[in-house]
Amino acid sequence: MSVNSDQSVLLGYQRRWVADPSPVKMIEKSRRIGLSYAEAADDVLYAASELGANVYYISYNKEMTQGFIQDCAGWAKAYQMAASQIDESVIEVDERQVLTYTIKFDSGHQIQAFTSNPRNLRSKGRPGERLVIDEAAFVDDIQELLKAAMAMTIWGGQIRIISTHNGEDNPFNELINDIRAERYDYSLHRVDFDEALADGLYQRICQVTGQVWSREGEAQWRQQMINRYKPNQDEELFCIPAQGGGAYLTRVMIEACMSPAPVLRFDGTKAYNALPEPARAAEMDDWIRENLKPLLAKLNPQRRHALGQDFARSGDLSVIAPLEIGETLHRSVPFLMEMHNVPFKQQEQVLFAIGNGLPRLSGVAIDSRGNGAYIGETAHDEWGAIVDQVQATESWYRERMPRYKARFEDGTITLPQNDDLVEDHRAFKLVRGVARLPEGKTSGQRHGDGAMACVLADHAADLDATEIDFIRVPRGGPATLDPDDDHDDFTDDWGGGAW
Repeated sequence: MSVNSDQSVLLGYQRRWVADPSPVKMIEKSRRIGLSYAEAADDVLYAASELGANVYYISYNKEMTQGFIQDCAGWAKAYQMAASQIDESVIEVDERQVLTYTIKFDSGHQIQAFTSNPRNLRSKGRPGERLVIDEAAFVDDIQELLKAAMAMTIWGGQIRIISTHNGEDNPFNELINDIRAERYDYSLHRVDFDEALADGLYQRICQVTGQVWSREGEAQWRQQMINRYKPNQDEELFCIPAQGGGAYLTRVMIEACMSPAPVLRFDGTKAYNALPEPARAAEMDDWIRENLKPLLAKLNPQRRHALGQDFARSGDLSVIAPLEIGETLHRSVPFLMEMHNVPFKQQEQVLFAIGNGLPRLSGVAIDSRGNGAYIGETAHDEWGAIVDQVQATESWYRERMPRYKARFEDGTITLPQNDDLVEDHRAFKLVRGVARLPEGKTSGQRHGDGAMACVLADHAADLDATEIDFIRVPRGGPATLDPDDDHDDFTDDWGGGAW
């Protein structure tokens, strides 16, 4: 049975890929176009056939590996192939434990998925065996992996290399260039976003999701996807590797350091901004009490905290990122506060509510360029020497960004799980060897604002400053030191703080 026997199952570019019998084939592709899904379909037929052989699948993380093996199980059921359930097990490789997922077929062959350690391939390579390397540009050491893999072709094995790009200097792109220069006789495929659309990608999405397809709808959806991936649309969608090594922080690296956490948003509408300042302040107080106070109340009072703000008045977003420093020095952003077109005084309200609500506040960093100078000064008036009014110069980026990147590489930072925040981080590019945000918008209203707030918070946590602790002062009198005293008469002008 051939995957191509039912023309409605796979799209044109998927069919062309699985129909190519080359011993070594590569594809540079747009994101999320279903290449791995098509590969799973072909691999099930190959492993289930007595004329086939074992298939080994490698990717950069556990989630992709699980997803692929589940696709294989789905295809085995669709083809009515006799196969075992997915077996999750641990194997020993050079005295190290490696998690694997396996489906066995009555043919005596199996599909096995595991991590991208090159050592895992050293025992593979029996006649006809197939290796699939998915998102190859993102594996830990693609050069060593390919060196180990090529031995599989000696006895008639097959290698399939699938990936989106990850920078001009990445070994994946270098290998593609070598193939184009005819240094290798590997087969090379390329499918960008528009080519996938021309082959029916959006029509298939509509079919699966129950939408009605139209040319106008497809054009609108295409533009939405391009806007979503800005400024990385060329690399992520159109197979054009970014110069200078691609995005400074890869999507894989960022998403691995994320977990669910709130992202709050306040938009200054035309009607709201037209109110007298006391009315705006009262409405903001209500919003803070309802939305911010519950989050601040959940913070661990034993932990040190820091805060960063990337300021904007109307064009970009103004983002505040609190940061908790754990016992092991792991840093976590418990929530993110985004403001758009919010007046200075109300941004000050929100900033003070968060800063004074953070337990053991030990550092504050405010983007104080341009209009941000006002917020930087008011923050310094409020908290004194623990505030750094940051002028983000090239030298500041040069010193700060390698430290921030190291937190992702070491897994010592946790950010809210949010796609906009991923794209904000992806916006950092190397300019003259220094990672920084490019000029102009990076995505919609954004200019890497959330990422910059997190960088500033990380910087604030490194400041050599003494943490703030205080006791509220009641109106008209000195502070009481009596722990049983009733605080009902205390002023709430600071919007939070350490009681």
